[in-house]
Amino acid sequence: MDLIDCSKDGVYTKQSNETGKVIIVTGANTGIGKETVRELARRGATVYMACRDMEKCEKARAEIVEETKNQMIFSRYLDLSSLDSIRKFVEEFKAEEDKLDILINNAGVMRGPRKLTKEGFEMQIGVNHMGHFLLTNLLLDVIKASAPSRIVNVSSAVHYVGKINTKDLNSEKSYSEGGAYSQSKLANILFTRELAKRLEGTGVTVNALHPGAVKTELGRNWTAGKLFSPLLSPFLKTPEGGAQTTLYAALDPDLEKLSGLYFSDCRPKEMAAAAKDDNMARWLWAESEKWTGFV
Repeated sequence: MDLIDCSKDGVYTKQSNETGKVIIVTGANTGIGKETVRELARRGATVYMACRDMEKCEKARAEIVEETKNQMIFSRYLDLSSLDSIRKFVEEFKAEEDKLDILINNAGVMRGPRKLTKEGFEMQIGVNHMGHFLLTNLLLDVIKASAPSRIVNVSSAVHYVGKINTKDLNSEKSYSEGGAYSQSKLANILFTRELAKRLEGTGVTVNALHPGAVKTELGRNWTAGKLFSPLLSPFLKTPEGGAQTTLYAALDPDLEKLSGLYFSDCRPKEMAAAAKDDNMARWLWAESEKWTGFV
């Protein structure tokens, strides 16, 4: 099967009508998430924009609705640094919808000084991995009931230098903003692969991706990033460009039965050896269950 004909220079070119599909996109008020929602709205989907900043989320929603004329775009509060907020979001979503065709775990935090989530998790592993781990698992029943359905996890190429610190996962003994970030992005792929195994035979697929180096607000807390941003800017993708591989993973019909893979520029790509460590994936899953209280 040729999985490359869908793209031209990393642009998802296949057209589709997604009317009737229900999709959740986390971190949807800006950057890649916003552009993902915009394209899904153009294709007729019903999209729930799950955001922490509701003012920005509502502004983005109104802009997208006005542009696409798709009224089925909704802004909903979700703080991935709070397990209570995640549970409340899922409860309210299930009260509104009885199906979920695609879950796009897009939200993330990058670098910055060490901060903690509501439950005391280091912010990057807490939001980028633990928050999405709980969100996904709490939504699995409705995702399975909607099969064929998909889960898309936005990771990063920095997973290649990532390492899961089993003795200090929460970065309590020592903290490196870059190390914590790459650890969280590696965790995204380990989670993807372990979940893919658990979902075999259900009609639900889960894949991870690298969106590319994109000019977004993700690095707003990264001091060095602010310093070098003017120099790097000409080499960065636009948010629209960064959304292309997400759209590919979420929509391409050729991927309907493929799961546990990693994509970049609308193509399958070899993941790091550390991301293929099945023992580590199982260890991280068990640890994530403990942290989030999901069993």
